[in-house]
Amino acid sequence: MTRHDVSTSFKKLQDLICDGLAKVDGKSTFTEDAWQHASGGGGRSRVIVNGNVFEKGGVNFSAVEGELPIFMKDKVAADATTFFATGVSIVLHPDSPLVPIIHMNIRYFETDAGDAWFGGGIDLTPIYVNEEQARFFHTTLKNTCNEHGMSYARFKQWADDYFFIKHRNETRGIGGIFFDYLRANEEFSIDQIFGFVQAVGHTFLKAYVPIVEENKNLPYTSEQKKWQLIRRGRYVEFNLVYDRGTRFGLETGGRIESILMSLPEHASWIYNFQPEDGSEEARTMDYLRKNMDWL
Repeated sequence: MTRHDVSTSFKKLQDLICDGLAKVDGKSTFTEDAWQHASGGGGRSRVIVNGNVFEKGGVNFSAVEGELPIFMKDKVAADATTFFATGVSIVLHPDSPLVPIIHMNIRYFETDAGDAWFGGGIDLTPIYVNEEQARFFHTTLKNTCNEHGMSYARFKQWADDYFFIKHRNETRGIGGIFFDYLRANEEFSIDQIFGFVQAVGHTFLKAYVPIVEENKNLPYTSEQKKWQLIRRGRYVEFNLVYDRGTRFGLETGGRIESILMSLPEHASWIYNFQPEDGSEEARTMDYLRKNMDWL
């Protein structure tokens, strides 16, 4: 496995996912914005807007290289000076409050000192939690982990801990799986890890499209739309305060439009908003905590 193998695989995955999402939207297609990184490499940012399903979303590919950022020094060999990173990053903000926000990222990182690892994951952020759909989503991810000998329980817990808005004491959504710094070890070769990461990428459409198809034509109210904008505000808070990808992009001189692609076009921050007791909004808040057993 070489860096070229990984980046080529990720490009193909970007193509596949864009085609699948455009099909389920049925109206809008992705526009591509190719760009170059100042220190080497570049990417393809693909954005869909004002569709039948997706108000705004992006499926981004990048493969960049440059001087190792200071905040990565403690993660790599002492003599590492440069890095190469490639990945696919996806965030979709549907128009309907009944269709969940989804995020996926898979990435590969290496240095000139021989460091090499994969990271990534998929997580779902419903505006209103549907238990059956949450179970389907997590079961699909668990099956992918099992097929490659990976621990769903470990990666699910990692997602619960990572996608947590500490200052709100709530999870961003219903989680999913998250992993980072997966290196070759006694149990898995780097090629086996690469195979798993590819499988995670191919799980995206299988885990998400059935939920979209089931919900996209359901009617909704103005009050449900108001709640969606509040929940999107929480999403923005996480991405700007805690998200590692945002930080990495900003601190390595990344392209700002691609980095902030994850933010919705519209969001709200209503002062001290409290859901009414017994409401569907209050019920959703009860689900936004760590260690929920969705299976």
